[in-house]
Amino acid sequence: MGSVPSTPRKSGTFSPETAEYLIGTLVDNQPFPLSSEFWQKLLELPLNVQWPAQRVQQACELLAKNNCHTRHLAKILFHLACCLQQSVSSSGVSPLVYKKAVNAVYFSSIFLKYLIESVQGDIQLYLSIEDNEAVPKDVLRDQTIENFVMRNVLNFIASVEVSPDTFLLHLELLNFMIIAMSTQLLCGSSPGPNDVNPFLDAAMAQDSSLIGSVVRRLLLNFMMRSDVPFNRATYSILSDGSQSSVLQRVGSAAANIVLFPFSYLVSSSGEGSKGPIADISIHVLLVLVHYHKCVMSEDYANNKSSTSDFLLKENSHFSENPYCKALEHANDCELDRVDIEGNAHSAQHIKLPFALLFDTLGICLADEAAVLLLYSLLQGNSAFLEYVLVRTDLDTLLMPILEALYNASTRTANQIYMLLIILLILSQDSSFNASIHKLILTGVPWYKERLLHQTSLGSFMVIILIRTVQYNLSKLRDVYLQTTCLATLANMAPHVHRLSAYASQRLVSLFDMLSRKYNKLAEHKDNKLHAAKGNSFEGNNLVEDMSTELHIYTDFLRLVLEIINAILTYALPRNPEVVYAIMHRQEVFQPFKNHPRFNELIDNIYTVLDFFNSHMDAQRENGDWSVNEVLQVITVNCRSWRGDGMKMFTQLRFTYEQESHPEEFFIPYVWQLVLSHCGFSFNTGAINLFPVDLQTEGLENGVVGSTLQNGDFDKPEYQLDP
Repeated sequence: MGSVPSTPRKSGTFSPETAEYLIGTLVDNQPFPLSSEFWQKLLELPLNVQWPAQRVQQACELLAKNNCHTRHLAKILFHLACCLQQSVSSSGVSPLVYKKAVNAVYFSSIFLKYLIESVQGDIQLYLSIEDNEAVPKDVLRDQTIENFVMRNVLNFIASVEVSPDTFLLHLELLNFMIIAMSTQLLCGSSPGPNDVNPFLDAAMAQDSSLIGSVVRRLLLNFMMRSDVPFNRATYSILSDGSQSSVLQRVGSAAANIVLFPFSYLVSSSGEGSKGPIADISIHVLLVLVHYHKCVMSEDYANNKSSTSDFLLKENSHFSENPYCKALEHANDCELDRVDIEGNAHSAQHIKLPFALLFDTLGICLADEAAVLLLYSLLQGNSAFLEYVLVRTDLDTLLMPILEALYNASTRTANQIYMLLIILLILSQDSSFNASIHKLILTGVPWYKERLLHQTSLGSFMVIILIRTVQYNLSKLRDVYLQTTCLATLANMAPHVHRLSAYASQRLVSLFDMLSRKYNKLAEHKDNKLHAAKGNSFEGNNLVEDMSTELHIYTDFLRLVLEIINAILTYALPRNPEVVYAIMHRQEVFQPFKNHPRFNELIDNIYTVLDFFNSHMDAQRENGDWSVNEVLQVITVNCRSWRGDGMKMFTQLRFTYEQESHPEEFFIPYVWQLVLSHCGFSFNTGAINLFPVDLQTEGLENGVVGSTLQNGDFDKPEYQLDP
C-alpha cells in the first residue's frame, strides 16, 4: 500500500489521465501512508491541468465520505507543512518546492473549506493521524497536525519575502488562513467554551516571537501594496482567461477559492494592481486580532450540572489574545522609545514604520477593513495614537473619514459607527482639537452644497458632523450615532478657533432643527395625553413611548446648548462668526428661556447677546447695516469681552471606552468584511455567527455587507464618560 502503480503519462509530461488518477486516488477509500510515493506525484501536478467543475464537486464529496478512514486531509496538511519547511531554507529553494507547496495549499484549502461548510453538527475534520502510521518523529514531535501546519504557514508568511517566485504561494497561504479560520462562522455571535476552532487556537498557541513577526509582516504587506510582481507568462494558468487549473474549476458548492487570485491577475479591467496580498493580509490580521478564546473555569468544568448558555457565560473567561497584544505594543521603528515602565519585554515589541502606516491608511480608508484597522490601532495602541496626534498633516486621515461620512447614504451603518468613534477618540486630545483649526483647506471639490475656500479643517469637521446629525435624524434615527456626533462636537467646542461663518450658521441651525422637533413632540404628547384620559391601555403605552423620545430630544437639545456655551465661555474672543450667527438667529433661543433643563444655559447666551446688542445700539446710525459692518463691530468688541455675568459650567469631556463584551460586535463584523471581499463563496446555511436570511444571495456571490442598513448587526457597544 506504500507504493503507487505506474500512472499514464504523455511524452514524459503529466496528462489529464494522470491528474484524474492521482486526484481520484486522493479522495478514494484506500489510505496511503505519509511515506508513500503517491504524495510526491500528487504534489508535482502541473499548475495548468484542467478538470471539469462537476468532477471537483464529486471529489470533495468523496473525500468528505472517506476522510474519517483515510485521514488524507491530515496527510495533505502534513505534506503542506513539510513543503513550507523546505521553502524557508536559507541555502536556496528549488522552484519545484514552491510548486509542490502551491499544489498542497490548493488541495488543502478546497477540501478543508468543503468539510467546514458542509458540517452537520460537530466539526469532524479528522486531523489526527492513525497510531499505526509511521510519522517522522523528528518532524512532527508532539505537535498536533493543526499546530504543525499553522506554525509552518505562519513562519513562511513571516520570514519569506514576497518575490516573483513566492508571490503565488504567499497569496494562497493567506487564502488558506481565511479558510482554516472560517470555523468561526459556524459558532454563535457570542464566543462560548464549546466553540471548535482548531486552526485559530493553534495560531494563538504559537511563540510570541513568531506571532510578533506575523503581525509585522501582515501590516507590511498592507503598507507595501505592491503590484503583481511576477511575469504572468511563467504561469500558463494565469496568462489566459480561458485557462483554469483543476482546482480553479470548483463549483459554488465547493471551494472556488483560487478564483480569488485568478480574478485579480487575469482581470481585463486592469485591476490587478489593487494589491491582492495587501487586501487579504489585513483581513487575516483582523480575524486574528479580534479572536476571543472562551475558556471555562476549572471549578465549573469539574462540577457542572447545567449547560445553560447563561451559566456557561458566567463561569467562563477569555484567554489573552497574543496577536491583539502584539498590535497594541507595536512601536515606531524610527524611534528608540524609552520604556518608562521598566518593561523587561520591551525589546520584543514589534517595530513598524508609523509614517508609512499613517499614509497608507489615509489612502485606503474608503475600504471598511482599513477603517477597522485604524480603529484597532487608535483604540489599543497608545504609541500610534500619540504619533497620529502630533502629525501636522492630519488632513491625510481626516479628509477620507469626512468624505465617507459625507456619503453616509452609501456606507454601511457599522462603517459610520467606526468612523465616528475614530473621530471621538481623536477629539479626546486637546492638542488635536487645537491643531485642526490651524490647518487650512484650499478647497473641498467633493463637497457640493457650497463652495468652500480657505476653510479650516476644524470648521469643516464641524460642518460634516452636523450634516451627519441631520442625516441621522431624517434617515437612520439612531440615538447611538447621534450621541457620538454630539459628544465629538462637545470635545471640540472649547478649542474652536475662528470657526467659519458657514460652520457657525450650521451650528445654530442644528439647534433650531432640534428645537422644532422637540416642540412638535411635546405638542403631540400633550394631545395624546389629553386623548388618553379614558385610561386606555394602548393610549398610555403610546404616551410612554413619546415621553421616551421627548426625553431623548431634551438631552440632544441640552448637549447642543452646552456646545454653544463652551464656545462662548472658553473661546468667544476667537470666534466672532459664532457670535454673529447667534445674534442673527437669536429668536430661536427665546422659547426656552424658562425651560427648567435649559434656562441656565440660555441665560449665558442672552448675556452674550445683551453685551453685543448694547454695543451695536451704541454705534447704530440711521440706515441698515451690512453684514461686514455688523461683523466688524462684533470683532472689535470681542477684544473687550471679559465674560462678566457668565455662569461657569463644568467643561464637558467625553471619552470612549469599550463595553465588557466588544467581541459580540467585532467578530461578526470582521467576518462580514472578509466574506464581502475575499472573492469566494460560503454556504450560507452553515453560518451561525450572524443572521444571513436577508443577505443570502449576497453571501453566495461573495458581496456580503455592501448595503447593510442600521440594525442588521448589534452596535459596537461603548461607554461615553463625560
